[in-house]
Amino acid sequence: MPQGTRGTGKEIMKTINTFQRLKDNNEKIAMLTAYDYSTAQVLDKAEIDGILVGDSLAMVALGYKDTYNISIDEMLIFVKAVSRGAPNSFIIGDMPFMSYNLTVEQGLENASKMIKAGASGVKLEGCNEHILKLVKRCVESGIPVLGHLGFTPQLMNTIGGHKIQGKTSDKIDEILNSAKKLEEAGCFAVVLELMPAESAKYITENLKIPTIGIGAGKYCSGQIVVSDDIMGKFTDFTPKFVKKYANLHDTVLNGVEMYIREVKEEIFPSEKESFELNNEEKAKLGR
Repeated sequence: MPQGTRGTGKEIMKTINTFQRLKDNNEKIAMLTAYDYSTAQVLDKAEIDGILVGDSLAMVALGYKDTYNISIDEMLIFVKAVSRGAPNSFIIGDMPFMSYNLTVEQGLENASKMIKAGASGVKLEGCNEHILKLVKRCVESGIPVLGHLGFTPQLMNTIGGHKIQGKTSDKIDEILNSAKKLEEAGCFAVVLELMPAESAKYITENLKIPTIGIGAGKYCSGQIVVSDDIMGKFTDFTPKFVKKYANLHDTVLNGVEMYIREVKEEIFPSEKESFELNNEEKAKLGR
């Protein structure tokens, strides 16, 4: 059972029950991505409801042009780092492209690797018969699954790029039907990405499990965005649905430029940042 912070009633350890409790109490769920130990520490200290080690790290942390190139082995390195930094958080490992698409057995094996690396659950994109079977097998095996519908980046080439989804009543019903299937299969929540707010609202109101929006308006059960985007650290591009809460890029740039200047001008390191020999040893050197 979740533990309470003394005198506040807040949860210390976030679990799968946290998500459903927040939805049932009409409280919003706040999630962010994290890819490294120090960022995870900050999110854990802030008592974030959930952390996604997203395959977006392929672009944000590794510099790939998209998410297709990252492997399960690479993802596991980052899951381990985040789990070390956020012991009280519910951590979801994003299953990368083709790490679960071949067979249910392949998907289950790689999902188990995520859990052994420190994740609390995994995220799967889409809702075909294969995905539904895999969700059931994962849940039966003790692996919580977060679904992902709407714009699904791993299917970007087959849906024609970064396009808003759920723009017609037929498409909304199609996504809702898929969400209900994921709910029935055992998903504890489902991500809704890149769709009109009204579409996400309709889907959210017709599900028992929470919805987590990213570019899907304010009516979802909760929100998730990339930490490096909202903190202004990643600057290659900024999605329309991102609000910047800080400007780490400029802060770090200014700090680095100041460091370079002080090294060139012999201001750094000063005596404060240096070590000295004792007088006896100095004397031996004739100084």
